[in-house]
Amino acid sequence: MSYMVLARKWRPQQFDDLIGQEHVSQTLKNAITADRVHHAFLFTGARGVGKTSAARIFAKALNCVEGPTLTPCGVCPSCVEITASRGIDVFEIDGASNTGVDDIRELRENIRYLPSNSRYKLFIIDEVHMLSINAFNALLKTLEEPPDHAKFIFATTEPHKIPITILSRCQRFDFRKIALDKVAARLKTIAVAEAINISDAGLAMIARAGGGSMRDSQSTFDQVIAFCGEQVEDLHLQGLLGLVDQRLLINLVEAFLDGDAGRGLGILQRVDEQGHSFRKFCQQLIDLVRSLLFITVVEDPADLLEVSSSELQELRQLAAATDLNRLQRSLALLMKTEAELAHANYPRLSVEMALIKLASLPSGADVGALIHKLDLMEKRLPAAGTLVSAPVQVEVAAPSPAPLPTVEPACAEDVPQEKPGISPVVQQGQPDWAGLIEFVNRKRRATGSVLEHAHPLSLELPHLKIGYPEGSFHLQFFGDSATRDSLEALATEFYGQKIRLDVLPLREDHEAAAPTFAQQRQEQQLSAQQQMHDNATGHPMIKAAREIFDGEVEEVRPVD
Repeated sequence: MSYMVLARKWRPQQFDDLIGQEHVSQTLKNAITADRVHHAFLFTGARGVGKTSAARIFAKALNCVEGPTLTPCGVCPSCVEITASRGIDVFEIDGASNTGVDDIRELRENIRYLPSNSRYKLFIIDEVHMLSINAFNALLKTLEEPPDHAKFIFATTEPHKIPITILSRCQRFDFRKIALDKVAARLKTIAVAEAINISDAGLAMIARAGGGSMRDSQSTFDQVIAFCGEQVEDLHLQGLLGLVDQRLLINLVEAFLDGDAGRGLGILQRVDEQGHSFRKFCQQLIDLVRSLLFITVVEDPADLLEVSSSELQELRQLAAATDLNRLQRSLALLMKTEAELAHANYPRLSVEMALIKLASLPSGADVGALIHKLDLMEKRLPAAGTLVSAPVQVEVAAPSPAPLPTVEPACAEDVPQEKPGISPVVQQGQPDWAGLIEFVNRKRRATGSVLEHAHPLSLELPHLKIGYPEGSFHLQFFGDSATRDSLEALATEFYGQKIRLDVLPLREDHEAAAPTFAQQRQEQQLSAQQQMHDNATGHPMIKAAREIFDGEVEEVRPVD
């Protein structure tokens, strides 16, 4: 007799055998009991969670000679044929292979005829989302008004690809992934029946590798038995599945939580010597830290974690040795490292650097101590301010700039003192040099920017004399008579009288001339900045911050 794989040999035969899908089996049983069986069903869910098995059990329940019944006998001709996938009135169709409209037309022709020796004709279409749009359209009318003897069961892993017109005519059942402990319990039943010696930890590893799929877990168990025989050792199982020993993972987490990077690097070297994939190793480490995080924040995390009861107890002890803040930062760093490993040229080095960072992360207690220091400083100082740990960055309000002083003319004793400020028009005889520059800037920006660099030589109205260094661009700018005439017209408008302007070259002694407007503004800005810096560094709160954090003022800038 040929060997039958475990997934087929241990396929569920009754509703009660559908592990992890009790919500589906109970609803179907209630429909049979109340004689309210719909004509079309849609079973959705991940691979290997029991969709096709549930469809066959439902078909046997409807067509069993003792039925419709909740417990098919399994020995009548109808049950035997359905179990062996050769029922005359139960058609199992692969949607991936029969995608065309001609296949659906053939199905429609078949539906017209009564069942041969059963109550119903059942059409089980697996991977129904693979049908073409034309095939769905051909099926639509039949699905809406089927004959009384026809029932449809559709199975798919991608329900979003099915047209809404089909979905609206079906009763939908969502199959869930099967919990790890339920898969492990089923595998243990199989191991006992097959006389296979394997530990609970080994069964948990196989169930975890299945990812919530019973069929995948049973297929992996088949592979393990073929490799190890009737005696399955955990070490051999880890090598076959490419997994790192859970003890190594826990020891590594203990090492970086204790801040012992050296011990962690030694464990990492053992992982490398055993030939494990560093990305796979990092993924297992992420799962472990995630479990610790859940244990820290959830009172009863058993339903959220894919671990056995013995593993959960050990993880609780490990989680008690750290804090939530440390686990959150560790998990974020590990996830970043795992993503980098996908294209890393030196994967071991990447993991080693991540491990050193994990070992050097400060604990939540250290952060709490820093916050406590800040609270103490706030209580000691009534004033408010903005400060950051060393180097201290300070933000203070900038003092209002003082008005630019009036430039003294060459003959200051003959000219009255000017009042600070700018006015578009001043009284006759007041040589408001700063006001003139502001006025020209508003009228002609280019001319005003050049005038800012002029050295005032004589400002005796109505005759103005200004100078520029010989050979400078500014002197050439006013060498054009039209430009000079334009400036004279603006000065005439500003002072309210006819102004004559002379632009003279300055030779080596031009540094002794009166400062330009631009030079005066720069000196004022430097003075204001120095005053702001002195005010900030002399503030009592800043002094206290420098003392507490042993820092220095790096930068002072205005709040606005």
